[in-house]
Amino acid sequence: MQGSRFAFGPFVLDPDAGTLTRNDAPVAIGYRGLKLLAALVERSGEILSKAELMDAAWPGIAVEEGNLTVQIAQLRKLLGPAAEDGEWIATVPRVGYRFSGAVEQISGVSRKPLPLPGKPSIAVLPFVNVSSDPEQESFADGLTEDLITDLSRISGLFVIARNSAFAYKGKATDVRAIAQDLGVRYLLEGSARRAAERVRINAQLVDAVSGEHLWAERFDRGLEDIFAVQDEVTAKIVEALLGRLRAPSPRNRPKNTEAYELCMRARKLMDDSPQMAREVHLMLTRAVSLDPEYAEAYRWLAMNHWMGWVHWGGPTEENRNVALELARKAVAIDPKDAGCHWVLAYLLAYERNFGEADAEFARAIELDPNEGDTFAALSDIAVLAGRVEEGLEHIRKAFRLNPFPTSWYYLTLGQAQYASRDYEAAVETLRRDETYRTSSRRFLAASLAQLGQLEEARAEVELFLVGNPHFTTGHWAATEPFRDAATLEHFVEGYRKAGLPD
Repeated sequence: MQGSRFAFGPFVLDPDAGTLTRNDAPVAIGYRGLKLLAALVERSGEILSKAELMDAAWPGIAVEEGNLTVQIAQLRKLLGPAAEDGEWIATVPRVGYRFSGAVEQISGVSRKPLPLPGKPSIAVLPFVNVSSDPEQESFADGLTEDLITDLSRISGLFVIARNSAFAYKGKATDVRAIAQDLGVRYLLEGSARRAAERVRINAQLVDAVSGEHLWAERFDRGLEDIFAVQDEVTAKIVEALLGRLRAPSPRNRPKNTEAYELCMRARKLMDDSPQMAREVHLMLTRAVSLDPEYAEAYRWLAMNHWMGWVHWGGPTEENRNVALELARKAVAIDPKDAGCHWVLAYLLAYERNFGEADAEFARAIELDPNEGDTFAALSDIAVLAGRVEEGLEHIRKAFRLNPFPTSWYYLTLGQAQYASRDYEAAVETLRRDETYRTSSRRFLAASLAQLGQLEEARAEVELFLVGNPHFTTGHWAATEPFRDAATLEHFVEGYRKAGLPD
């Protein structure tokens, strides 16, 4: 029932947004209470066992039944009496509870359209694999990602990041709705077929406001010409949107198809959990062995080593040195790749080499002003320097460029919200499905602790330590690039209140 809202009496419950209103006025409801109410309302009239309800409100956490009783009592008090002095929530002795009010399911409302930028804005939708071989799916995905990268480097365009574009993969295309969701005017869509040593690509550029097709073309070439085709498509789009023909500057292209596909898979799996990191490490190590001049594989391998150093208490000197060496190698191989520069900038900041880090961040933005990852990384560094408002501004910009990002954007946003002492906002951010099961739980635990919700904070710490058993507050504080003593003290205070080990 994702996207649905539920109306009962004067109330409207929106489980996805995490809100409850009474006569259109917001009602203050806790996280557990909202989860319980959603479980009851979504199955109105049915008897839900105590075990079902406890699993809905405390997933994966063993709690005593008394916690459920307390939450139900608080919900009844919050909702008040139903019509004719009845109860919204009925007790079924020795079994569970039932929502007894009349409920109307309301279709989910569309996201509020994002305002259009002041320059031509475009999203590249995932190209459809029209070959009979499902193994060619990665080829179509790679074509899409390369086109996004090439367009992103054109300073006169606003380009949506690949993670957000791929949110629409496999879905029916409603160009107007997608453009409104992403806050762009133009969409590029197409299809790709690869057979033997030939490729056939169809592409079309659509004005989502008028529905007009601005440009369309079909390419039938040898596989060895695929990058030339990408350059040609990019140049034609720039000409259509900016009124001038401009080919993108040359990029370092992978020379080995398997290395390219390994890197693409690893990038999608890049997550800050030790278990996933080992799998990613194997993929990227194989990629660089297959293609020793593949810059992107080196930069993600650098991040993989860095995560082991910072998050999981790995061998500090070994991991940090290897990470920095790999990042520098990536930049040396492809000095025009913005991603390589922001990764190097990020690692330099963690080495406290802030002057060089600032220069690398500036170079990354100069090369690609549409790279959301750069601004997300900048947010982290700014917050730890005590420039919290600047950090919030950077992460907001990252979300605008990448409205449906990977998990670490939410971690970075939650960290900035914690630093600004907006703990309730941080809790809401860090409980999102996109980031909840990653190491962002440490910031969630600290936020809950600062709100006085110590039982929930300690439950989150327990879950966090299952995946990060070697974590200590001391190691984390020593490895993070803090430049402001008060900010450091604020984070450490929250960690200790939550019960994270010293």
